[in-house]
Amino acid sequence: MRMIVVLGIALALSGCAGSGGVLRGKALQAKVNIAARSPLGSRDNPVRADMPEGQRAYLARLRCGDGAAPAFERMGSYGLGPFGSIIDGYQVTCAVAELKERQVFMDMYHSGHVELAPVPGFAIVPPAAVKP
Repeated sequence: MRMIVVLGIALALSGCAGSGGVLRGKALQAKVNIAARSPLGSRDNPVRADMPEGQRAYLARLRCGDGAAPAFERMGSYGLGPFGSIIDGYQVTCAVAELKERQVFMDMYHSGHVELAPVPGFAIVPPAAVKP
């Protein structure tokens, strides 16, 4: 009996850690449409990205009011998000700007997704404009 419970938990967790999140297709699009009612980067509408590298790539493309890239630091995991997978919180800080600090929530379980819109208070450069 314990083995079945452990196996069930392992399978459930592997669904969250998969490369595409829990939702796909029409179910995902329906959740994206609902999430879009909230500001991008909020807990209710986290920035979708492809794994930690995609999260960092998105944050590196953000620009503060003075045109400089902000500093950012991962603050931790914040439980299940609106797309059915664990979301992460990042503290994003501008050196010189009206908006000095902001917490940005991200969902890294969206294989191949590259977000093109900035979170409120920031501008964003295209993916090709930032070199690794």
